[in-house]
Amino acid sequence: MNWSKAILAGVVAGIVVNVSDFVMHGLIMGETYTKYPTVFSQEQASPLYFAAISVCIGITAAILFAKTRGSWGAGWQGGATYGFFLGLVAFFPNFYDSLVIADFPYYLSWCWGGITLIGAVIGGAVLGAIYKS
Repeated sequence: MNWSKAILAGVVAGIVVNVSDFVMHGLIMGETYTKYPTVFSQEQASPLYFAAISVCIGITAAILFAKTRGSWGAGWQGGATYGFFLGLVAFFPNFYDSLVIADFPYYLSWCWGGITLIGAVIGGAVLGAIYKS
């Protein structure tokens, strides 16, 4: 495993997923969130925290990808396949929110699961494009 390449791929994938999450949560779903002031009533966190967490997740995903590289196809397609399966693992915990957050709409669990899955596929494709061997 090439550690520097894995970390670089993870940082880039984390940044790309952070931007895609901003587009999906901020631009596409933003108006939906304003309809639920009781659910989303806390103060916003700094965007830098979200970026830092995305990079940490990206690096972790990249190390796992690099360790299992032989199991996935070549290039971005193999990375997208990896991202799909990683996204499935992250998809289902989104249903926990509707169980523990008062007034959290059930359909948002599906939306967040889908956003998580899409982000994982995008991040995986970036990993596959950067970490080729």
